[in-house]
Amino acid sequence: MLEIDLSRGQPPGGTESYEDALAAENVSLRLLLAQAEINTSDLLARAGIDAKERETSDKLQKLMLEELHHRVKNTLATASAIVAQSLRNVQGVDHAQQAIEGRLLALGRAHDLLLQTRWANADLGAVVRSAIEAFDDRNESKFSISGPDIRINSGAVIAVAMTLNELCTNATKYGAFSVPKGCVDLHWTVDQQTQRLHLTWTEKDGPLIQPPAKRSFGTKLIETLGRQLQGNVQLTYAERGFTYRFDVPLASLSVPTPA
Repeated sequence: MLEIDLSRGQPPGGTESYEDALAAENVSLRLLLAQAEINTSDLLARAGIDAKERETSDKLQKLMLEELHHRVKNTLATASAIVAQSLRNVQGVDHAQQAIEGRLLALGRAHDLLLQTRWANADLGAVVRSAIEAFDDRNESKFSISGPDIRINSGAVIAVAMTLNELCTNATKYGAFSVPKGCVDLHWTVDQQTQRLHLTWTEKDGPLIQPPAKRSFGTKLIETLGRQLQGNVQLTYAERGFTYRFDVPLASLSVPTPA
């Protein structure tokens, strides 16, 4: 900053008047103050942005924790129901263990798939292939799969995965997969006019089958999962093979639109 000696008649250098020196000094001060004002405004703006970001981050974290808590409770409730129902009318410890393990593994695979998409949604085809993978033959597939791409919500992912696990398990024990040449035709279509999805599981080249004498937990689970999605479930025990049909509104499968 320019220093001025007021005790002398001339400003430093002797070529400028004090008025000129003061004017120059005022210009310098104004520039400094203007810059300070800009810096202050910038800092306040940044502080406001940071505060807003922190507030948004805190709200998001709270929402995520609440959602996680909700889903953990639902998962534990589902697991508890699986264990309780699997042990009801149990035919032996080994049988119960296999049933429980299979259903919990199916639940785990569904969660793995949802984790890959951050619990938002998943493609129905990916859900189907993930659910049947453990029951298929890599060298010669037992499944014929077809259907359009469609995104389904997390609840539908779990319901479809659990249903397919039950169907695969039953096919392995009593149906098409209990014989070497047995196979399954699994396909789905979307009716745009009625806004519904139709999914069909048809077993072929399996043994002759008869309707069960009583409804098992697996059958009840399949029907319950269908009702959870406001869908209609039809089970047909024909001699030529078992058929499962699932008819559900697209609205029950759709991914929620962010507000």
